[in-house]
Amino acid sequence: METLAILRAPSLPVSSRSPLERHDRSGGNRRFRVACSPVRSQAIDTPKSEYKPGIFDDLLLVYFRKKMVEEVGWDSEKPGYAGLIDVANRLMMKGKSNLETEQSTVRMLQSLFPPFLLMLFKKLIAPIGGGRIASMMVARATALSCQWLMGPCSVNSVDLPDGSSCTSGVFVDRCKYLEESKCIGICINTCKLPTQTFFKECMGVSLHMDPNFTDYSCQFNFGNLPPSPATDKALQEPCLAICPNASRRRELGSRSGDIDQCPKV
Repeated sequence: METLAILRAPSLPVSSRSPLERHDRSGGNRRFRVACSPVRSQAIDTPKSEYKPGIFDDLLLVYFRKKMVEEVGWDSEKPGYAGLIDVANRLMMKGKSNLETEQSTVRMLQSLFPPFLLMLFKKLIAPIGGGRIASMMVARATALSCQWLMGPCSVNSVDLPDGSSCTSGVFVDRCKYLEESKCIGICINTCKLPTQTFFKECMGVSLHMDPNFTDYSCQFNFGNLPPSPATDKALQEPCLAICPNASRRRELGSRSGDIDQCPKV
């Protein structure tokens, strides 16, 4: 979901006005929702492509979870990845709107890196070659450092807006984060949208994430702008029938006649 490569550079002064604040002013009036009523999408019977994490992956999980806990102000008693999913659920519950959840996640992603690192990358690396170099760099860093979070993935070639192609894509075989959370709302609001915003606003790299809610795969298209909310098909998808939040909503709705909708969005 996110690039966690840590680089070192001498400390430089940074602006007190964060990219998140700029994003909030420019996009704070967006009005779109991710419906979470059940659909035909179910758990998939195809064999899982397992990724066996190593020591470095375990350290990344601990660090990532620590930063998410700091943002949420709560931690799960469950260990490891299961506890991370619990904290992601709490992050969704904490937000009063989809936009607020997205902003919280962007802040969390920013906290993973020294501020000067993001600033230097955006100012010095992102403009080189029209952004192609930066796009290829972050694609490789994502594939190398995020398999503990998403599962097996590989760098691939994607088509760019100018008609050329570039090895700035990452294909996730079967996203572990989506599979374990079982909720499209969590996928969209704590992964897809904030990750796209983070790379664009904080690192100067355009990104369109294209999740497939049928087979749980996901295509990262670095160097491509995401479609508008009105035309992004992923934002129009109802939640999975196996979503635990939609299931609880259905149980309540059957007794009260309420709308069959996941309470997380």
